[in-house]
Amino acid sequence: MQRLLAFLFLPLLGLFLSLPGNASASGRSTPTATHANVPHTDAQIDATIRMKLAKSKIGKDGFHFHVQHGVVTWEGSTNIIQHKGSATRMARTAGATQVINNIQISDAAKAKAAAHLKKASVVAQ
Repeated sequence: MQRLLAFLFLPLLGLFLSLPGNASASGRSTPTATHANVPHTDAQIDATIRMKLAKSKIGKDGFHFHVQHGVVTWEGSTNIIQHKGSATRMARTAGATQVINNIQISDAAKAKAAAHLKKASVVAQ
């Protein structure tokens, strides 16, 4: 009987707590606009990326970028394969609507990544 009551009561409790005005009772805040939903100007995206580059390890790679109509285009080369993905994520979090990543990865970095993949593979017996 207690299981039946709990089965019927819990969904009602969840519904009650999700009603407007009960956000504080549930410990959850009401939904607000997220950073990704706010439109950014090219100048804002550029400034944000420059600030992030100054604080980041990938800033030392000397990557170049430009922003046009919310699209960030990256240029440059790196010896660390992960830096290419970091540049893309950096542009996205800065508000870019699209990222064109033309960063070239050195042959040494590709060889190093391939060697790590071979070590990580499992040999079936």
